[in-house]
Amino acid sequence: MVAVVNKDECVGCGVCVDACPNEAIKMVDDIAVIDADLCIDCEACVSECPNDAISMQ
Repeated sequence: MVAVVNKDECVGCGVCVDACPNEAIKMVDDIAVIDADLCIDCEACVSECPNDAISMQ
């Protein structure tokens, strides 16, 4: 499984970037983008996202 961002729900707050222990998330055009190769499936971003814009798939 890997974390996936719902671009319609992401508001670009950057909380997930700070929460990611592996630096797998970057902001691109004010939307979180997750590098699946760096994602370690820890779900830190999922639990920290205030808009529930990230899920595991």
